Amino acid sequence: MELEHERKLKLENINKGLMNYLLTGKGNITHDKLSSPATDPKKTVITFVFLTFALSSIFWYLLSQTPLFADNATRILLYTVGAMWCPALAAVITRLYYQRNLKGFGVGMGKPIWLLVGILLPIAAGLIMFGLAWISGVAPFNPERAMNILTIGSIPSLLLAIGFNCFFAAGEEFGWRGFLVPELARFQTFTSLALLSSAIWTIWHFPMIIFGPYHGAGSLAFSLAVFIPSVMGAGLILAWLRIISGSVWVAVLFHGFWNYFIQQFYPALTQTTDAGEMMLGEFGWFVALMYVLLAFIFWYYRNKLPQLPAEGV
Repeated sequence: MELEHERKLKLENINKGLMNYLLTGKGNITHDKLSSPATDPKKTVITFVFLTFALSSIFWYLLSQTPLFADNATRILLYTVGAMWCPALAAVITRLYYQRNLKGFGVGMGKPIWLLVGILLPIAAGLIMFGLAWISGVAPFNPERAMNILTIGSIPSLLLAIGFNCFFAAGEEFGWRGFLVPELARFQTFTSLALLSSAIWTIWHFPMIIFGPYHGAGSLAFSLAVFIPSVMGAGLILAWLRIISGSVWVAVLFHGFWNYFIQQFYPALTQTTDAGEMMLGEFGWFVALMYVLLAFIFWYYRNKLPQLPAEGV
């Protein structure tokens, strides 16, 4: 009886330690077979990328089969959000399979200054781009819309819209910057990991651009021509912010605020013109120029980052 009681207590302790390890990455589970040396980061990266593209292909197919009609707006939105959360799901599966816990995403808030950068940089960059379009007359400012939008009563809807955009962005960022960037940092320099992670992120968008509704007002060739440098630049910036801050939330805020202000807020204050459509927005040439310029600035200050390769970035 005493031996049976001791075995039950031992089993309970192992189970408690296992749950603590899975949730926090802390503790000891040496009595269990899950204890293993650090996994080769190249294996985790390949697994993550494969899972991300495999899971996303479901939603890419659904988007390609859904006509761009107003009645399908809700379905298109759901399929798009589903695709955006595939990187996060792939990252969770990969971490649990190889690491047996969810440690390493960078869920800590980090220093407030970097959270502020994640919020203010997209707002400032957007204001510069759209402000120049307003002043030059390429896409004039729309005072009537501004009177309706820039009111005290519109603040709740503005905050709600920002919240939704950050939620959508989190699905991507927990995968690309929460998992892929720190895993690449284990065996690559900053320049290499920034270019590789950005390239993978760029290619991941191609099916939605080529076969889905995610493209600009111009030709498909123009959309790709401006989108590729835009996302490559954005990827480098986001990788830099993720590493310097140690927090995935900085990337989530940057991505969410950028999507809202560049795709929704500033366009709502702007009169629609053909030249403005080609210049501004997600598929505008000025956005590509701005992202490349900012990327060079961040890359120039790469020496401010921790020495790479390194564990636990």
